[in-house]
Amino acid sequence: MVVARNKDEQLKTLSPRALWGHIALALALGLAGGLLFSALGAPLPWMLGPMIFNTIAAVLNAPIRPPLRVRPYVIVVIGVMLGAGFKPDVLSQAGDWLLSFSFLGLYLAASCLLVVPFYRRFGGFDTVTAYFAGMPGGLNEMILIGRDFGGDDARIALAHAARIVIVVSLVAVWFRLIAGYDLGDRSQFGVSFSEIPLQDLLVLLICGVIGFYLGPLLRLPAPTLIGPMLVSAAAHLAGLTSNPPPSELVVLAQLILGTIIGCRFVGSKARDIGHALLLSLGATIIMLAVTVAFAVAFHDLFGQTTEQVLLAYSPGGLAEMSLVALSMHAEVAYVATHHVVRITMVILVAPLVFRWLQSRSSQG
Repeated sequence: MVVARNKDEQLKTLSPRALWGHIALALALGLAGGLLFSALGAPLPWMLGPMIFNTIAAVLNAPIRPPLRVRPYVIVVIGVMLGAGFKPDVLSQAGDWLLSFSFLGLYLAASCLLVVPFYRRFGGFDTVTAYFAGMPGGLNEMILIGRDFGGDDARIALAHAARIVIVVSLVAVWFRLIAGYDLGDRSQFGVSFSEIPLQDLLVLLICGVIGFYLGPLLRLPAPTLIGPMLVSAAAHLAGLTSNPPPSELVVLAQLILGTIIGCRFVGSKARDIGHALLLSLGATIIMLAVTVAFAVAFHDLFGQTTEQVLLAYSPGGLAEMSLVALSMHAEVAYVATHHVVRITMVILVAPLVFRWLQSRSSQG
């Protein structure tokens, strides 16, 4: 199966005009999907619409390509927006989250003990590929680390891309149709440019610029998201501004992010995409079942609602799950920090655990 390695090669073979045409088509599909989902009152319309439309286009082998060059700047907007969710009372609550953070390790262990064998048995993956495909960490990090250990980066890439699509879709639909939350409500995504004072716009811009460079400098996971989020959080906690980024920018950021997620399947055969989605559906249902079990069993212990813990522990992307939290008026700081901790845990611990397992296997 050929996916991850060939995507960059395919992009290099396109002329600049053809590449821009493919990107324009992907964004046009994203816009159409966003408009349709918004008109239908669907949950997270400006992310799910572009994501699903471009996933379908990729399956149909349409000439689309993701606007990858603008992704870091789009993620900055989301990071600054997430930072706006850190209110002054967050600092007083942070100590109460330590128990919830500690249970994340148990959650990850339980999920992986179930999901990795699932990929081995039903996906026919080798041990390395199954291990890093089943780890709910950052997509790019798991691809790179898995490749370094000798795994099939194509299968790992498809597994994680499919996981993010399925988790965001299932969680959004669950909260909209079953729990009754209005995820089409965009009041949490800020106000218009015209309603934000120029001084606040300048503060938000400075937060984005500083965070964009600070994140990589500090070697943070998902640096262009977490860096701006931390700087924005500091600015909002200090009272320098009380506004999030303009809603127009946030909608544009969601549209581009959803388009990029859907385009992750570009270059894959329809059969491979279908197989990856089916496998990931099974793996994701297992992970979400563990998530629900932890949320129901421990939310009182954590001093949180079941919904809060469910969002914080769900194995979706940091940006995506934080957007779900925003749309349902959940405590964004709680949700976002848990996903940061989860991704950090996986990046730091997963390779160490795998090396330990390899050494035990070789000794045995």
